[in-house]
Amino acid sequence: MSTGQSGPRHTNYITPEGFAKLRGELDYLWKVERPRVTNEVSAAAALGDRSENAEYIYGKKRLREIDRRVRYLGKRLEALTIVHPREELHGRAVFGAWVTLEDEDGNEQCYRLVGPDEWDADAGLISIVSPIGRAILGKEEGDAVLVRRPRGEIELTILEVSNERPPQPEAEG
Repeated sequence: MSTGQSGPRHTNYITPEGFAKLRGELDYLWKVERPRVTNEVSAAAALGDRSENAEYIYGKKRLREIDRRVRYLGKRLEALTIVHPREELHGRAVFGAWVTLEDEDGNEQCYRLVGPDEWDADAGLISIVSPIGRAILGKEEGDAVLVRRPRGEIELTILEVSNERPPQPEAEG
């Protein structure tokens, strides 16, 4: 069955840490946030006229948002495949690995290759379906790759592949 999208897609892969984070969000919404909002809606409903009761109207809207997210997370968690990191990477950029890259200007960046459900560029987590992720997946230390991205092409060199995030240099200040 076709999804209507072209190219290789590994959208059901997730790291154990990413799965735990999504599971934690689902548990929080179901066990903490939804009961709290339900109590607020009940208290607002007890005040009378619901048609002009902003707290009631907002609370019902928030409950719909929570329920929609809970349904999505429940279905998504069932569909995901947890991929545990390989013990031996042999210098190859694989799912879950930390990859240190150098750009054409000599600037270094370190990213972890993760699934699309857990990407967070600010935290150094990039999806394997992103332009950089697609370009470096399967490549080895020392390989130069051309990345086609919305801002234009850039050449990156893979300096190191590791199971652990390399120490970050201290910020000068």
